[in-house]
Amino acid sequence: MNGLVGKTALVTGASRGIGRATALALGRAGAQVLVHYSSNEAAADSVVAEIIAAGGQAQKIAADLRAADGPHSLARRVRAIVGGRLDVLVANAGIAHAASLEDTTVENFDDLFAVNVRAPFFLVQQLMPMLCKGSSVVLLSSLAARASVGELAAYAATKGAVDTLVLHLAAALGERGVRVNAVAPGVVATDMSSFATTEAGRDYTLSLQALKRVAQPDDIASAVTFLASDNANWITGDTLRVDGGSKL
Repeated sequence: MNGLVGKTALVTGASRGIGRATALALGRAGAQVLVHYSSNEAAADSVVAEIIAAGGQAQKIAADLRAADGPHSLARRVRAIVGGRLDVLVANAGIAHAASLEDTTVENFDDLFAVNVRAPFFLVQQLMPMLCKGSSVVLLSSLAARASVGELAAYAATKGAVDTLVLHLAAALGERGVRVNAVAPGVVATDMSSFATTEAGRDYTLSLQALKRVAQPDDIASAVTFLASDNANWITGDTLRVDGGSKL
């Protein structure tokens, strides 16, 4: 991808799933990648090792984004590693919780908003001094933000909030020359969507989509890498659907 050689990138939730695939893709494209993780240090080490083995640069970085001061702590650590400039921020870290309206607890609801909405908002806020002309921010939305998919009302609300944040952050950072976008996957074969590995889950997933296959993390990572690159230098304030034509 154009424009990523020599750039610095932070990917949150990069130890597995879409975050892992994105960190590897950015590393292959030439970026120095900070691989954020919350608790699975061994998985983060594996991602770092794979990037380095392919000739790239990477380093792990830990923070609990569920904590109120997690984004602030992570931003301080990023500054200590890369200095005054961050070229790419991929706010991928997120959690999901499937439950009916009756079974959703206040704790479930608050945890979802803490990780999926509060954390990326304050991470952008704290990293603003490092985001310069040409920097790109990519958030993770979801098919659930625009369509009813299973018992995901609270989770879907967080992703609707992400779509709104994209518009406001893009407007706020545009004068700096910083672009802000999101990708909105459908069902992807990750730990978060493990039901897609079952026969019934696969059949349900395919029933949603125009393109009849289950998405892999690399499918989403390619779109994120595009938005992070100079090839997307005239795109901001947009949520890109990367869902195989789901719920058309």
